[in-house]
Amino acid sequence: MKVSLSAAAVAVALSSLALPQVAQADVAFNIGAVSDYRYRGISQSRLKPAVQGGLDWSHASGFYLGAWASTIKWIEDAGGKADYELDLYGGWKGEVTKGLTLDVGLLAYQYPGHKAVVSPNTTEVYGALSFGPATLKYSHSTTNLFGFSNSKNSSYIDLSASFTPMDGLTLTPHVGYQKVAKNGDFSYTDYSLTAAYEVAKGLTISGMVVGTSTKSIAGTKAYASPKNGKDLGKAGVVFGVKYAF
Repeated sequence: MKVSLSAAAVAVALSSLALPQVAQADVAFNIGAVSDYRYRGISQSRLKPAVQGGLDWSHASGFYLGAWASTIKWIEDAGGKADYELDLYGGWKGEVTKGLTLDVGLLAYQYPGHKAVVSPNTTEVYGALSFGPATLKYSHSTTNLFGFSNSKNSSYIDLSASFTPMDGLTLTPHVGYQKVAKNGDFSYTDYSLTAAYEVAKGLTISGMVVGTSTKSIAGTKAYASPKNGKDLGKAGVVFGVKYAF
């Protein structure tokens, strides 16, 4: 009987410790669509619409994990087979001193079944500091960058801010610089201004003005689509809708 009571007491004690830990974690989902999937200013969907969705797990300690996916066209345009992108990431985010937040982690961009000559799969480590409305972020590739040969140790640095001029409306200006190591003709600056409005709980519509300073190589834009020759980094407007739950 003493052994049984002890086992029961241990079980109760463990459950009392475990339950608060579970309660401190949260899982969120999102799904949406955009008129053009732009990443760092460059269209990933050949200037056409894309469907997207993801999930995020976060803990009160600051640790988080997530996965996100989007339909794409650029791998197919480059002679590969992948028709979607899968991003897997994890890290830690928390306030390191009053008003200053640090976010560090690792992000793996995966293109299942790509069959490309140079793998587009890319891994980056990143770190970001946020103070007030502003965030400065640095990302560094530990592999080749998105299919560029000999491009390990490429980097991306960006500055963004978030403002809420009225309830439900968020304005996000952004500027960034993509350095493609040993492929200087493909390095460029990108910029954007996004306005997002929550029309109902969890449902957000957005509009973004976006553009880049991509170079021309022998009279052709560095990021021109092999499919139709269109400049994938040209200035444009992107509309989106997302539901988070």
